[in-house]
Amino acid sequence: MNGHGDSTRSGDQARAEGGGSVAEQEPAAGGATSPSAEPAQPTSEASADTGEGPYTRTPVSRRPLGCLIEIAETLVLTIIIFWLIQTFVAQPYQVQQSSMLTTLEEGQYVLVDKLTPHFDPYNRGDIIVFNPLSRDDSCADPVTTGAGIDATPYIKRVIGEPGDQLELRDGDVLVNDMRLDEAYVNGADTRPLGNDDSWTVPSDRLFVMGDNRDNSTDSRSEQIGMVCLNDVVGRAWLRYWPLSAMGILQTPTYPEVPSAAASPPASLAAPPNARPADTVAR
Repeated sequence: MNGHGDSTRSGDQARAEGGGSVAEQEPAAGGATSPSAEPAQPTSEASADTGEGPYTRTPVSRRPLGCLIEIAETLVLTIIIFWLIQTFVAQPYQVQQSSMLTTLEEGQYVLVDKLTPHFDPYNRGDIIVFNPLSRDDSCADPVTTGAGIDATPYIKRVIGEPGDQLELRDGDVLVNDMRLDEAYVNGADTRPLGNDDSWTVPSDRLFVMGDNRDNSTDSRSEQIGMVCLNDVVGRAWLRYWPLSAMGILQTPTYPEVPSAAASPPASLAAPPNARPADTVAR
């Protein structure tokens, strides 16, 4: 009796030590497996009643360099947009000279408008940036190349529009026989920089001067002469750096100056030996 009892307990102990789950089914007599112990059919298999095929998960395609390609596309698009804006809309420039004191100081940055001059022509008082390119006579002539030509853009103020008659008299600037009220000039009188003291502005040029008249190479000199309209980069309208100097560059008005369309006085007509001022690079 004791021996039989020990055998039974050892069998129970063996089953417990086998680690089986309490949910596992005991094998039926004769080693047969209970019907309830049959493995469940996968849910992905087709039902015989519906006739549908088995569900298969579509593998996700991942490009190894997909992220890098997207970054490259964004950079290229950004560069194109930046180029279009700088070429056709606006471009920043740094002032690297003192010829526009005290309106603009050396080291300041300005934003130059390239778009509006296509439908709003340059006016007297505008501050413009231009390329001091050398041409023979007409603005339609090709640019003259040679030693000593510096294509660094200049920044000056428009004083004479196409058709204007200009004269420097007793330190003042007269346009169409009327004295300009120039509150922006840095103190000194306006004196000629060469032999000429009167000019007639051709239809395709502008007469420009710096606000710092004693320290400005401009249309008064043969080095620069009058500026061809097609050499003008654009109109400076915003001083944006440093932030302490940020502000709109206002264009002054000259209500006392008659339009260039009016007949100029005979006393201001160009002398017979006068020649058109050339645009000569520095």
